[in-house]
Amino acid sequence: MKHFHGTPIGGKREQVARFISGRFALVPFARPEDLPVVADCSRGFALDNSAFSIWKQGGKLDFKGVMKWYEEWSFHPRCNLIIIPDDIEGTEKDNDSLMGRFMKSTTRQMMTVAAPVWHLHESLDRLRLLVKWRHLCIGSSGEFSSPKTVKWRDRMSEAMSVICDDKGRPKTRIHGLRMLAPEIVERYPFYSADSTNVVQNCDVLARFGNYKPPTRWQRCEVIAERIEQSQSPAVWVPGETQTQLELIA
Repeated sequence: MKHFHGTPIGGKREQVARFISGRFALVPFARPEDLPVVADCSRGFALDNSAFSIWKQGGKLDFKGVMKWYEEWSFHPRCNLIIIPDDIEGTEKDNDSLMGRFMKSTTRQMMTVAAPVWHLHESLDRLRLLVKWRHLCIGSSGEFSSPKTVKWRDRMSEAMSVICDDKGRPKTRIHGLRMLAPEIVERYPFYSADSTNVVQNCDVLARFGNYKPPTRWQRCEVIAERIEQSQSPAVWVPGETQTQLELIA
């Protein structure tokens, strides 16, 4: 499984290069400053359209800018994934419209690494159509916007029943957006997932207990190593919903 660490990491370029070396990274359109280092030093990278940041800040997607950026970097041999522009709280019509615009503007090279996003608040019928793509991103949204909650886990179970065949094998390469927590990774048959855990938590000293790594970069390494130890299962094993398990407990 591929663990994509969100950027920008911050700090001096040589420090970023050292951390990224041998790892996978996700670079957002809104903050692309680490991309030259990522392109040179990483094992592979994904390009994100910054829909999450736009949703949080109430901004507007620069569709033409994203497409130009994707076209330029999709030719790089270590570009593993580009996330088709999406609207996290949009309707299915909104996201189908964005996909349509993408299809009209895309290139053959971009299509080899392009992945649509299915949002958890969208219908399973839409998911059945998107499973036909080689790559598929799953994003938390709507009433399922908080990963690891009971509602979220039950909805993920419904999604897996569509994405996987009767033997639990995924029909497409699944990418979990903001889903690198070990308890998530070890439950679902992801091809890849991403998070900004390293950037968000490397300066939170309380999480390191009594023995704190003395430098920021050592803390980044500790968090990344812990994340990368978790691996996804090869197949989805359906069972009782999380709600039922909570009631039993």
